[in-house]
Amino acid sequence: MMADSPDHQTGLMDRWLDARAADRQKQHLERHRRVVIGNHPVEILSNESPLLNFSSNDYLGLASHPDLVRSLKDAADCHGVGSGASALVTGYRREHQLLEQELAEFLQREKVLLCSSGYLANLAVTTSLAGKGDVIIQDKLCHASLIDAARLSDAELSRYGHVDMAALKRRLASANQGNTLVVSDGVFSMDGDTAPLKEMAALSMEHKAWLVVDDAHGIGVSGPRGRGSVAAAGLSSEEVPVLTGTLGKAFGCFGAFVAGSEKLIDHLVNEARSYIYTTAMPPALAASARAALRRVIEDDWRRDHLKALIRHFRGGAKRRGLALMASDSPIQPMVIGDSRVTLELAAFLQQKGYLVVAMRPPTVRKGTSRLRITLSAGHRAEQLDGLLDAIALATGHA
Repeated sequence: MMADSPDHQTGLMDRWLDARAADRQKQHLERHRRVVIGNHPVEILSNESPLLNFSSNDYLGLASHPDLVRSLKDAADCHGVGSGASALVTGYRREHQLLEQELAEFLQREKVLLCSSGYLANLAVTTSLAGKGDVIIQDKLCHASLIDAARLSDAELSRYGHVDMAALKRRLASANQGNTLVVSDGVFSMDGDTAPLKEMAALSMEHKAWLVVDDAHGIGVSGPRGRGSVAAAGLSSEEVPVLTGTLGKAFGCFGAFVAGSEKLIDHLVNEARSYIYTTAMPPALAASARAALRRVIEDDWRRDHLKALIRHFRGGAKRRGLALMASDSPIQPMVIGDSRVTLELAAFLQQKGYLVVAMRPPTVRKGTSRLRITLSAGHRAEQLDGLLDAIALATGHA
């Protein structure tokens, strides 16, 4: 029997891909990338149209800060562009070591491990701390990287309703085998609310579970000197033994990290496959992140301005009769519900000069498509008012 020709095989794949694309389009779930130009924290160009950006995670407006740019250029002159290898081969440079030490001091942890992305950091933690015979208990709205990491770990995955502490307690009571990890975002990326970390820490300690917090959207923004939601809750490294975070949001840079005890980090260096087998972060980016850390620590005014903007935005929405989800973070979601209507509203706002990306399933639950409005220290109050007026006009609240 003759094998199918390459053209026949390609045709089979194309038909399958076409069917998947048609299904996405029917449900208004098709996604497209946009080319963005500009180095201002909130003023950009897209398709040659000027837009005010309300969809960035550059919460402190640091991504184009002159200190970060200068540090990147100087370090590139010294170290080149790429690291050239994984950290355990020859990719671990002096800039990486210094950044890890400075982050550990900032976060008041014994040690920090740099990773190339938040996805890889969460993968490193979960797959090296849990496996067959262990249990991972997660909030249902955990970030996709945490869900995927749990699935790949081969541990039993149990998920509880969003911030439902009674449900968490029940799941902890029934987890009587192996290691038990309680895993949650600190600040949830789509809802913008903060996990009840004090209650989670108390329950975890009571049931001898290890609490893992991904504070990607909290570090740099909340807590004393921007140390994040764990620090804001007053929790120690004993109560939250594993903390992950990113350098690509409030830090305005790139990469991520795991913070914990010296023994934890040494374990990850030896057993976390997503760390061991990944090319190390470019040293010039590590140098830039060190400059960002200095700004995070010293520039309290950025957090103060951001908090004032959040209050202004929420007050303005209330006065206009616009419903926002409960959030005191820079993430201010407005649930629309229907994906098509959400896309139409986002398109209307873009015509008015505002970039607010429509978030649809599977990023959010079915029936909860939304405008995920994010604020930055680079915004001004009058820009927020303009966006609110445009939303009010589009939704009949003007």
